[in-house]
Amino acid sequence: MAQAEINTEALKSEVRQAVINRKANACPMTVRIAWHAAGTYDKRDGSGGTNGGTMRFAPEETDPANAGLGIIRSMLHPVKENHPEISHADLWTFAGCSAIEFLGGPKIPFKFGRTDAENGSRCPENGRLPDAAKGADHIREVFYRMGFNDREIVALIGAHTLGRCHAVRSGYDGPWTRNPLKFDNAFFKNLMYLEWRPRKWDGPLQFEDVETGELMMLPSDMALRTDPKFRVYAELYAKDEQQFFKDFADAFSKLLALGTPSDPKKSTFAEETPKEKATADFLEAAMHGSVAAMKRVRAKADVHAVEKSSGRSALHKAAFWGHDATIAYLLDECKVAVNQQDYNGDTALHDATRFGHDKVAALLLRGGANPSIKNKQGKDALALAAEYDKPHVAALLQRSRL
Repeated sequence: MAQAEINTEALKSEVRQAVINRKANACPMTVRIAWHAAGTYDKRDGSGGTNGGTMRFAPEETDPANAGLGIIRSMLHPVKENHPEISHADLWTFAGCSAIEFLGGPKIPFKFGRTDAENGSRCPENGRLPDAAKGADHIREVFYRMGFNDREIVALIGAHTLGRCHAVRSGYDGPWTRNPLKFDNAFFKNLMYLEWRPRKWDGPLQFEDVETGELMMLPSDMALRTDPKFRVYAELYAKDEQQFFKDFADAFSKLLALGTPSDPKKSTFAEETPKEKATADFLEAAMHGSVAAMKRVRAKADVHAVEKSSGRSALHKAAFWGHDATIAYLLDECKVAVNQQDYNGDTALHDATRFGHDKVAALLLRGGANPSIKNKQGKDALALAAEYDKPHVAALLQRSRL
């Protein structure tokens, strides 16, 4: 799938609505699903990793390390329903990158192109993810298996600046920072600048800050402080947040791409053909009402094409923004389908009505637009005219029915 087919900013808005709402802010766990989907990769045989979206199947789905992540898969379900052209594997990883941005972190370089496996035959065995109870040797074993160096390892573990541990899932309990919904370098500041002691409780070994006992660190976190090579980078990130952001963005992007079609070292990512490029330019020009630009690329473009991510045609785009001259060109010269419905069931007439573009609505009706078509909410154009208080368009629609 060519990346140009996906409106990433629009998709990001849908992800935000799914994971940040009046019920919850689930961004930390959204980052976790992306991390855990990727963290099973083994460079020795290319197994594991995000490609395939295999966390939908046992044994990966039931790995104790993935406890609770079914909640995020369910929260993202409405986004997947709106975008059947996007794989689960791409959606989970894109959502993780987006969640980091939503909480103030860096923008993560990202490519689409992952596919979904049909069953669990490609699931990696349990036990590939880092064990929080172990130290530096184990951490290196896990991350070296994926192809990371010490600097990248420390940067990636910095994701612990988000969220907290829950005893009911991991056995550990408590937050790493005082603001678990902010992506910053507070994890490293706390790790390096506070005093820590083993917590006295009924759970597994973890550490608490000496001053308040309210913050916690895992044994694997403490390895970043005690191991001489790891410590160099932990100190760097505690002092320099921007350097942490840069290194984290690079390492997290690499993590999500390992073993996938979007891995730059072995890419099978589909590049746009000349026709796809011309078609995308044609749709873009229609959105901006530039008939001259549309004419320049028309011979190489598919003027009847729709965006795979939205089902929206050039006519939809022109109608949305009220470009009547563009509408006339599309109908009279390009002979595009006037009653094409998008992902929401809207026709161009629905869009023109909603925003009160009476000249556009008149052209569409003259071109054969059917005002009785209903969208997924069961509303035809006249119902929208009433809902949005567009009396001039309503009058046109009523006359068209006489």
